[in-house]
Amino acid sequence: MPTKTIIATENAPSAIGTYSQAVKVDHTVYISGQIPLDPVSMEMVTDSFESQAVRVFENLKAIAEEAGGSMNDLVKVTILLTDLANFGQVNEVMARYFDQPYPARAAYAVKALPKDADIEVEAVMVVG
Repeated sequence: MPTKTIIATENAPSAIGTYSQAVKVDHTVYISGQIPLDPVSMEMVTDSFESQAVRVFENLKAIAEEAGGSMNDLVKVTILLTDLANFGQVNEVMARYFDQPYPARAAYAVKALPKDADIEVEAVMVVG
């Protein structure tokens, strides 16, 4: 039977609903969608799209590290955007957080995201 462990860190925003920051099952970690919430203030980062994207990837990084991995252990990311015109900036920000070979990825335009965020990213990571 697989071992299921809940991952939680104060270095990423606490869950604002009925979910965990991440769940680890054996060597696979499922990271919940992260929006640009500052983990200390729990306030949205709204300065610019770039600052929102950076906050999201910092949140993912904190959770990945708490789970015993790094951003380069992410094997799949799903990006939700309220405006696909921001896709180029997502690529620029992602390049700061990942080394090649990059993870598999999907990106979708959505009508709205929680707390009026412009970006949300979820990920799957394999560790060990």
